[in-house]
Amino acid sequence: MGRSDHRLGSQLPVTPPTLADVAERAGVSRQTVSNAVNNPDLLRPDTLERVRQTIAELGYSPNRAARNLRTRTSSLIGLRFTPVQEGTANATMDRFVHSLVEASEEAGYHVLLFPADDDDPISGYDNLISSTAVDAFVVTDTYLGNPQATWLSRQRAPFVAFGRPWDDDVARHVWVDVDGAAGTRLATQHLIDRGHTRIAWIGWRKDSPIGEDRRAGWLSTMHANGLPTTGLASRVEDVVHSGAEAAAVLLDESRPTAFVCASDTLAMGVLHTLWIRQLAPGRDVAVVGFDDSQVAQVYPVGLTSVRQPLEDVAVEIVRTLRALLSHQQVETRGVLLEPTLTIRQSS
Repeated sequence: MGRSDHRLGSQLPVTPPTLADVAERAGVSRQTVSNAVNNPDLLRPDTLERVRQTIAELGYSPNRAARNLRTRTSSLIGLRFTPVQEGTANATMDRFVHSLVEASEEAGYHVLLFPADDDDPISGYDNLISSTAVDAFVVTDTYLGNPQATWLSRQRAPFVAFGRPWDDDVARHVWVDVDGAAGTRLATQHLIDRGHTRIAWIGWRKDSPIGEDRRAGWLSTMHANGLPTTGLASRVEDVVHSGAEAAAVLLDESRPTAFVCASDTLAMGVLHTLWIRQLAPGRDVAVVGFDDSQVAQVYPVGLTSVRQPLEDVAVEIVRTLRALLSHQQVETRGVLLEPTLTIRQSS
């Protein structure tokens, strides 16, 4: 019996054409059809044209996600979710996910969370593209060397990144990010305005572009005010005990009167060291964190912290996704939003 026997009328659904059907009709291998969809540059122009014409004649869709992109039947946005690391105060992703869910719901979408595999950054994406009804993705892991954006671009899967393409000057995907350097400039200038001249920096390892971006704000503000930075900076892992150890060394060797930290996690480490040494935050030594976590808000004296506008990030991402999915022109490839400084007693 044929694939769409007209004598059965509407009693049975017509089975969608497969990759094998396209290969047979076009007289090429299945790999050639796959290349025509995913890697067209590998094919000769005449072969590519023949395969594409066959795809159009049969109405073949490479995967369910592509079919739903045209029919808009799923309204699902995929987000790969990484659990919060133990030993940190960072709950930024939790707040971002909540904001993204709210912004998506207002736009008629739902967020589909799928687990992360540390050993395979592409896992989950390939399964959703090939077998589920996801319209688009939000990518949050934009650290150096992460292949997600490049891989999704090659698959022609619609996505927006929360974070800049730090290591890829030729990347053409759309992104939304927060200006970390602007945040630490606010923090450093706030401390300078309070009379501090020896302001230390505790940040992340040098291979973190986000950490280096935040460090740049401290550095430029110190230099702009003619203040020293030599011996006043430390790069550590983003865990509380690393922040505590770095603060102890800096206090002994460089005698700072204030600290600006790349995260609230590191700031909590500084506060721990001050507590051990019986130094009062805000009175004896000032401390400013980054991310305005719940810990910053409930700490006994209150931790001054840079607050990312994650609600605005989520709204901008959803707005951009809607434009991509409706094939509208996206005016700006990258959007950089400004953070604010929430001042509390620690500074």
